[in-house]
Amino acid sequence: MMNNDGGPPSAPPAIRARDLRVVRGGRTVLDGLTFDVAPGTVTGLLGPSGCGKSTLMRAVAGTQAHVTGTLDVLGTPAGAPALRPRVGYVTQAPSVYLDLSARRNLAYFAAVLGTPRRDRAEQVERALADVDLTAHADALAGNLSGGQLGRVSLAVALLGAPDLLVLDEPTVGLDPVLRRDLWDLFHRLSAERGATLLISSHVMDEADRCGRLLLLRAGRLLADDTPGALRALTPGGTVEDAFLHLVDRARVREETSA
Repeated sequence: MMNNDGGPPSAPPAIRARDLRVVRGGRTVLDGLTFDVAPGTVTGLLGPSGCGKSTLMRAVAGTQAHVTGTLDVLGTPAGAPALRPRVGYVTQAPSVYLDLSARRNLAYFAAVLGTPRRDRAEQVERALADVDLTAHADALAGNLSGGQLGRVSLAVALLGAPDLLVLDEPTVGLDPVLRRDLWDLFHRLSAERGATLLISSHVMDEADRCGRLLLLRAGRLLADDTPGALRALTPGGTVEDAFLHLVDRARVREETSA
C-alpha cells in the first residue's frame, strides 16, 4: 500500500497503543494512553516515580494484568507467545541468578529462549561485549556491583538480537561514564541493528539522548514529541521546564473541570 503522497509505504509502529488502561486495586494506574513508537527508534518514557512508567513497561512486555484497550507490539497483541524471542525486557531490579557467573547466566537464558546450541556461545560472548562485561564474565553475579549486575540483566535482554528492547530505568545507580557508554550502546543497537528501544527514566537530563519522548504524569500522557519541540515550549529551553509547564497546564484543566 502506498502513502497518500505517492511515497514508499511507511513501516507499521513497533508499539501501537490506543486508549490503554490499567486499573489495579480500584486505582487507575494508566488512564487512556494513545501513542505510537516508530520502529528503529530510541524513545524515552519520562516522568516522576509512581507515574505509571513501570506499569506501562510491563504492559508492553506482556507481563501486566488488567490491561484494557489496544496494545500491539511488533504487529501482534502484547504478551503473545510469538513475541518472547523478539522482545527483550529489563526490569528495575536485576533478574539473574546470583549463584551463577555472568556467562553461565547468559548461557542458561539463551537455552530458555531456544537459541540453538551451536549459536549460544557466540551470542553470549557478543552480549557480554556489548555491555562491557567480558572481563567479569566468570565472576559470580552475587559478587558483582549493582551497576555490573544491571548490565548482566541487560546482556540477557540482548540475547538473540531482539527487535524491541523495553528497558526500565537501566541507568539508575550508574556513574556518568557508564551511563554515557550505555546510551552509546542504545544508539548503536538502533542504528546498526534496527532495534527499537523504549527506555524509561525519571532523570530529565537523559531526555536529549532520545529521538522522541513520552512524558507521563499520574498515568496520563502529557506529551509525545521530540526533545527539540518540547524544549521550544518554554523560555527556559529545557525538557524539564517543558514538563513542569505541561504539569501546570494539566492541573489548571483538572481544576477547571472539577
